[in-house]
Amino acid sequence: MSVTVRVPAKVNVQLAVGAARPDGFHDLANVFLAVGLYDEITVTPADELRITCDGPDADQVPLDRTNLAARAAEALAERYGRSPDVHLHIAKDIPVAGGMAGGSADGAGALVACDALWGTGASRDELLEICAELGSDVPFSLVGGAALGIGRGEQLTPLEVGGTFHWVFAMAGRGLSTPAVFREFDRLGEGTDIPEPVPSGELLAALAKGDPDALAAAVSNDLQPAALSLFPELAGTLAAGRAAGALTALVSGSGPTTAFLVRDPESAGAVAQALMASGTCRTARTASGPAPGATVAAAG
Repeated sequence: MSVTVRVPAKVNVQLAVGAARPDGFHDLANVFLAVGLYDEITVTPADELRITCDGPDADQVPLDRTNLAARAAEALAERYGRSPDVHLHIAKDIPVAGGMAGGSADGAGALVACDALWGTGASRDELLEICAELGSDVPFSLVGGAALGIGRGEQLTPLEVGGTFHWVFAMAGRGLSTPAVFREFDRLGEGTDIPEPVPSGELLAALAKGDPDALAAAVSNDLQPAALSLFPELAGTLAAGRAAGALTALVSGSGPTTAFLVRDPESAGAVAQALMASGTCRTARTASGPAPGATVAAAG
């Protein structure tokens, strides 16, 4: 038997970041929107836990126990007193080290797939609890849609979305380390008062209305200056997308993927073509959101 689970990427339409806490983490007000770029995780019984991966930049994906998919299988197996003896195959389509939660998606996908394969019958709350133990973005990969994440981002409140939002994502020529971006955020903010992170009322209203113009006026990412400091070339990509007609442009999460909100699918195609022609990115992809969270796509 095998089980395949499909899990979406995310874009942060708001990422408000507080000062570093004593534990090294940061309090966040993180408004997630799941978008239609997907990884697929297939699990089959095996003699021992092993991972394989194919797809764009698959060579950058760790195939050992540091992979969140492996950690998810181990966590669920430990909770239910069994061995995590499965073959996890990741069909990669979410950018690697791109600020779109690809690793987190794989963790959530493996958790749902192993639960289905083993028939553990874990409750939604149990799965979310394990997700939160695995990483700050993993619970949202399970839930999908749109949500406000507070704490480290793992405490989720679902959000109403009144329409479909169309996006273009430009992939950079190299990755960025999320911990490095947070360290740079701390360095840039040294000696300044960093306000408590709070969600934007204007942004939440724009999501609820499905209004792309209002959303474009309200998006924000407190990590963007740090990402641009470490990867200055991203400024050229952002400028190219704006010049091509995007309603707004921002770094996605910790980067280096850049996100461009557009009005409709036709605009998305035009902006993607212009970005690829600009020479400022490796490739560009179109997607829309909200998208569903981790979903069993095949079993048998």
